[in-house]
Amino acid sequence: MRLLVLGGTLFLGRAVVEAALWRGWSVTTFNRGKSGEDVPGARVLRGNRLEPSDVRHAVEAGPWDAVIDMAAYVPKQVHTLSRTLATVSRRYALVSTVSVYEGWPAEPLSEASVVLDCPPDAEEDFGPPDVEDGPTRYGRLKAGCERAVLDSFGHDRALIIRPGVVLGPREYVGRLPWWLRRVAAGGRVVAPGPPGRTIQPIDVRDTAEFLLNALVDDHMGIFNVAGPTNRDTFADLLDACKRTTASGAEIVWVADDVLLRRGVRQWSELPLWRTHRGVWSVDAAAAFAVGLRSRPLAETVTATWAWMQTAQQMLNERSAEIGLTQQHEAEILASVDQR
Repeated sequence: MRLLVLGGTLFLGRAVVEAALWRGWSVTTFNRGKSGEDVPGARVLRGNRLEPSDVRHAVEAGPWDAVIDMAAYVPKQVHTLSRTLATVSRRYALVSTVSVYEGWPAEPLSEASVVLDCPPDAEEDFGPPDVEDGPTRYGRLKAGCERAVLDSFGHDRALIIRPGVVLGPREYVGRLPWWLRRVAAGGRVVAPGPPGRTIQPIDVRDTAEFLLNALVDDHMGIFNVAGPTNRDTFADLLDACKRTTASGAEIVWVADDVLLRRGVRQWSELPLWRTHRGVWSVDAAAAFAVGLRSRPLAETVTATWAWMQTAQQMLNERSAEIGLTQQHEAEILASVDQR
């Protein structure tokens, strides 16, 4: 298998490249060389996807059995690029997001759910501004990117995956790393109740394997990618953090209404906490039916902690929003004690 991976140095992109190389595939990455380190063993093409001359090098290096696009954000750019690569690639795989759904995060989702409207030639400023706890420009543009790929490759040659929450080694947003660091620090840890709230993150390595297996087995189409529903809970996550870090932290479960009254920002100040019923109700049955596997959550936690001990973490601008400050956590604990 000859792969061209657009991006391929960060988190999921890196996991895809590493998994493909482990299989003995020929992998070429195409990127600007500004985000992460190249994966040893991959052929590297330096270039900007917006520069026709750079894209021409990717075309000339083909043909490809598949192109995997890890960095698609602007539909018009994706439309131009995918139409060009359609002449030298049998397949095009796009990493999208559950944010393309009109009902995210309020409603349970399946592949049949309504998708935000965005044309395949939209520019980066298309659509209204973000809505709090509703549609985002990011999700709308991703929907346009999907349409761009389908327009260029058709439904029989395009694979689109819509991951929910992806965790694991090299996670640069910092959600699971924050919980691991906070639990490792010990003391009383504010946790969003109820502890039995189910969650369904998917491991980055399982996501990568599913994408590659779908290409091999010719499972084209659109797939939600998420962990099983009703298997793991928030308590399972924090218990795994305690075991992994050998922490004696006391987990203090605080009801949603208390956290909201104390002004805790969902999804950021307490990572992975959101009260909307659709967040952890992503139907990934179609992906599981064709081979998606989801390893135990504890394995994801352990692997992430091991990576944190040995590697420099690559964080992005969203990382600054993650986690409670000590002061805010102390205020919440004080209010709980008063009650």
